[in-house]
Formats: sequence, structure tokens, C-alpha cells
Amino acid sequence: MTTRPPTHHTPSRRAAAIAGLSAGAAALGGAELLAGALPGAASPIIAVGDLVIALQPPGAKQFVVELFGEADKLILNFFIAGVAIAITAGLGLLARTHFGLARLAFVGGGLLALGAGLRDPLAEPVTTLLVAVAAVGIAIGILSWLLRLAAERGHQAEAEMPAWGRRRFIGASIAVAGLAATSGVLGRALLDRGRLIASTQAGDVPAPASAAPPPPAGSALDVAGLSPLVTPNGDFYRIDTALLVPRPDLATWRLRVTGMVDRPFELTYDELLALPLHEQYVTIACVSNEVGGDLVGNALWSGVRLKELLERAGVRPEATQIVGRAVDGFTVGFPTAHAIADRREALVAVAMNGEPLPPNHGYPARLIVPGLFGYVSATKWLTEIELTTLEGFDAYWVPLGWSKQAPILTQSRIDVPSNGARVAAGAVAVAGVAWAPDRGVSGVEVQVDERGWQSAELSNPISDATWVQFVHRWEATAGEHLLRVRATDGRGDVQTDMRTPPPPDGARGHHTIRVTVT
Repeated sequence: MTTRPPTHHTPSRRAAAIAGLSAGAAALGGAELLAGALPGAASPIIAVGDLVIALQPPGAKQFVVELFGEADKLILNFFIAGVAIAITAGLGLLARTHFGLARLAFVGGGLLALGAGLRDPLAEPVTTLLVAVAAVGIAIGILSWLLRLAAERGHQAEAEMPAWGRRRFIGASIAVAGLAATSGVLGRALLDRGRLIASTQAGDVPAPASAAPPPPAGSALDVAGLSPLVTPNGDFYRIDTALLVPRPDLATWRLRVTGMVDRPFELTYDELLALPLHEQYVTIACVSNEVGGDLVGNALWSGVRLKELLERAGVRPEATQIVGRAVDGFTVGFPTAHAIADRREALVAVAMNGEPLPPNHGYPARLIVPGLFGYVSATKWLTEIELTTLEGFDAYWVPLGWSKQAPILTQSRIDVPSNGARVAAGAVAVAGVAWAPDRGVSGVEVQVDERGWQSAELSNPISDATWVQFVHRWEATAGEHLLRVRATDGRGDVQTDMRTPPPPDGARGHHTIRVTVT
């Protein structure tokens, strides 16, 4: 394969753009395949995407979550790939007359991918370098080859010969694109498989020293379409900054307790599991959750009490903030007082609903802190617990405009009927969930057409840290109707009707839906 295109004929602009696009696709597909096959190699698409996330301006997170919800990572992957391929199409145009400059531009792209990949603490420098070099080599080689075919096509057209060159060029471009797509899909599958394999290293999690009591009778209401009392792992929401789930190696993974402590220490995974494990049901929520949204869930978590780890380390009086650090560099921070209060049971969780933590939800360990939004507390893929001061450190989301202290707000949501539904006249169950961890929910009310609030039936709560289900039996009459819900927490505070967006500390307001009764 030649390293430079022929100079006696210049390909058309369209052919050059197709050649550049195909070369870019081949480079990305090949890089994904190598990243999946080589241990510790960083995917250029993931690495550049992570860099984009790291450089995001204030407000970008909420905008993207509002647009795409939990599909935000998939969309960003496609966006990064699309932009990269569009740029390489432009480099194909440049290569028509200045192949050397185009080659330098590809090298610059490789250096960008390499630098972005090396930002990942889990990336291996050698294999990441190999992926970047291979991607540049593939791009330049394919571009040179296709431009040569395009030039031959132009020569044959001038000589009025059969368009074998054109057919070869089109066929080669299609073949390259197909091979690139196949390589990319296979590479991403290998990357995902590697993370799933990593999570199976742990085996079974020991039985807890103190098991959570079973949910009391009447803790779940029998209403079709109502959110289950315990959210299955596969249905639990996922909002984080990781484009690809980290895969910590248990052989080298450690949980460190550091900072303003008298006795810093670290634990292997086996040593962590050997400590007394405790179970509790806890509802957690994302601060990005809109009123009536589904970025909230309830699960049975098992892990080591954070309080016991802090006692072992000997927290100094001036340590007013706990910082959780993830293996990918993400940080959260919350007041130390919130973790050591007697009525709270913050956990370093290692299991979720009776299974080892799934990769998507923080394997091998994560923080679960009842009553706080996840962005200040629920560190997934946890590797360090640092004690510092509230003034001494701002965690990941704080410089981007989110509040430093973020208790989960009292909220409620109507699950059935759905907004815009058509229901038959007569008895209609208006049902949903309400939560105010760690204050609990003392009451839920439903309003129909602004005619006053009616008390709903509540399920028996598991604890103050979990949501409850509610149902209101409504005698529906024909016509259009407006339904609202509000909750009262365990302190007697009523959920506000003042609407606010999620930034900077959570959405407020009453969930409101419209239904048609026939």
C-alpha cells in the first residue's frame, strides 16, 4: 500500500471526501477493535468523550439529561464518532492537493486521542499508545489507497475506457465502511465484555451480619402499573459521567481511607468483605430528576457501615467533609456530620438486591448515603474516602454550578394513570410513589381539578429512608381532568408547589397530569 497518492491525476472533490470519510471510519473501527482486544487500552471515542464531559460548561449536564435521559452516553458516543468522521472527510479534501498536511492532521488527531486516553487512571500507557498509532496508520494508509483508486478512475474517464476504476473505488469504499462498522461493533462488545468479566472476579458476597428485616405487611399496594416497592437492578436508573463502565482489577483495587484521620488505612476487596456487612433498604435519587421523573429508585443495599470505617481511621475534629473518589477520578463531597449521625446508616455498599454490585452501579464498591442526592454522595467504583474540610475541596459538580449541600427533596409522582391517558368513567386508581429520605413520608394527597386535596392511602413504609406507595380511589366523571399530587414528610413539611428546575439543588413542584375520562 503506497504512502502517498499519485500526483498525475487529482481525484474529484466528492471522491476525496468519500476517501477521507472511509479512512476515518476505518481508523475508528480499528481502534475500537484493538481497544477491546488489548488489556488496558483506552478507546479513542470513549477517551475523547470523557474529555468533552470533563470540559463541559455549567448547565450542560441538565440540558443533555433533559434531552436524552439515560441515553445520553450512547448519544455522545455517536456524536464523537460522527464529528470525527466528518473531520476526516474534510481531510480527504485537503489531501487532494496537500497530502502531507492531511497526514499531519491525522497525526494530530492521534495525539489528541492518546492524550485523552492517558487521562484515564485505569488505562495502560503502552497499549493506549499502540491503539493511537494504529489508528493513525490505518487512516493514512486507507486514505492513500482510496485516493489512488479515485485518481485511476479519473484517468480512465478521460480515456473513455470502461469505468473499472470507478467501480473499484466505490466497491473499496463500501468494503472499508462495512469492515469499519463491524470492527467498531465487535470492539465495543469486547470492551463491554471485559467489564462484565471483571465484575465476576468477586464471586458471592457473604451473608450480612445484620440482615434487613423483611418489608412489613402492606408495604406494597396491588395496583397495576405502579412502581414496584424494590426496583430491580436492571431497571434501576443510571446517571454518571462514565461513558464506559470502569473495570477495576480486584488484584490491585484498594479502598483507602485518607486525609484528616489519625490512622489512615487501606483494604483489599477480600478484607472489605471480611468486615461485618449490614443490609438496609434505601431510596436514592438523581438531582437531575424532573418533577414526575424516573431518575429515582429503591433497593436493598448491603455493605460496611461508613461510620465503622471512620471510627477505625480516627476522624479529626476539623474534618468537616467526606470526599468519595472513584477509580476514574470522579469525586463527590458531603458533610462528615451526615455520615456519623446516629440515625443514619451510610454504607460502603458491595451488594444490591442480594447480588454483587452490577458493573453499571458501582462494582466493586460504592457509597450509599440516605437522604442526599447522588451527585454529592453516591460514589460508584469507589477507591478512596478522604476526610477534609468543607472549604478545602469542591467535588466534581460544584464548580459546574450545582449546590455543595444537597438533601433529597420531598417528592411524589403519579404512575397511573399516565399523563394523557384515556380512562373509563367510574372507579379509577390514582397511584404512585412518594419519597423523603431520610425523613420519611407521613402523608400523600391528590387533587382533582383544583377542588381541594384528598388524602391517599399509603403503603406501610419499610423505613424513613425508603419511598412509599400511595393510591387514591377516584370516582371519575366524563371529561378532561387535571390531577396533582403532593407529599408531607416525617417532619410535617408539605411538598412545595413552587416550580423550580433541577439546578442547583433539585426540582420542586407538584407532579401534574391530564387525563380524559370517557
